[in-house]
Amino acid sequence: MKFSNPKTLEEIARIINCDYVGDADFPVLGLNEIHVVQPGDIVFVDHPKYYEKALNSLASVILINKKVDCPQGKALLISKDPFNDFNTLTKHFNPFRSANAMVSDSAVIGENTIIQPNVFIGNNVTIGNDCVIHPNVCIYDDTVIGNHVTIHSGTVLGADAFYYKNRPEKFDKLMSGGNVVIEDHVDIGALCTIDRGVTASTRIGEGTKLDNQVHVGHDSILGKRCLVASQVGISGCVLIEDFVTIWGQAGITSGIVIGEKAIISAQSGVSKSLLGNKSYFGTPADEFRKKYKEIASIRLIPDILDKLDKL
Repeated sequence: MKFSNPKTLEEIARIINCDYVGDADFPVLGLNEIHVVQPGDIVFVDHPKYYEKALNSLASVILINKKVDCPQGKALLISKDPFNDFNTLTKHFNPFRSANAMVSDSAVIGENTIIQPNVFIGNNVTIGNDCVIHPNVCIYDDTVIGNHVTIHSGTVLGADAFYYKNRPEKFDKLMSGGNVVIEDHVDIGALCTIDRGVTASTRIGEGTKLDNQVHVGHDSILGKRCLVASQVGISGCVLIEDFVTIWGQAGITSGIVIGEKAIISAQSGVSKSLLGNKSYFGTPADEFRKKYKEIASIRLIPDILDKLDKL
């Protein structure tokens, strides 16, 4: 999430009422999660296990719950609760705006685009040319939709990320300040859900086709011309490269990469990154040949046990 104009370290510290290490006029350009952080950004860290990763990231400002040595050229914000203060900054720079119409006055809709009845289009949504948005689609604020896109009934674009901190007394929600980007020539089936990024964009690449009841988690990126069949669940922060095919009811865990032209069979459970140009199935998903050998070996176990019993 980039700020509309640069802020200073002192300004940010004042918003969250915390101490800082660095020049008061140190420039701050935005805030982002660790996996999408860029120079000029704030990143938060609240566990010693991840201090080094955050301090050595591209972030220019580290929102941290311990006073540590500040890396050269960077600044620190010393917070009692970085998670909560990161939420405070998200709400300050990207506050929730209630709707006052089914189609917001700030929405931009391109030429020859058809919006069917009962479609909700939120604030600052952009929809390109020659699109068809079918009834009962819900498009949250700041969503960007390209040209020649079809979205079928009941789909929701831009709901909050499923991202919670487990505190002793409750689950504490990380606020979502990102958006959803749908590129050109994408088809999205009925009842799909695509969550917005926490600070960046959840993106569906050009020419990709989603069947009905597909879920895409926050900050995930699908490349161009992917095929995703019904009831596939894609967790947050997944990178799916170009020309990948995922068949029905497959589940993909967070933070992994699916290589270009990979094929994942139905009901597979993907728990680690997979190389491209190969076919996978099973839980945990693995290459076809390796998985078939495992199954063949398992089928031999009863005969082996029977022979052992006769010894």
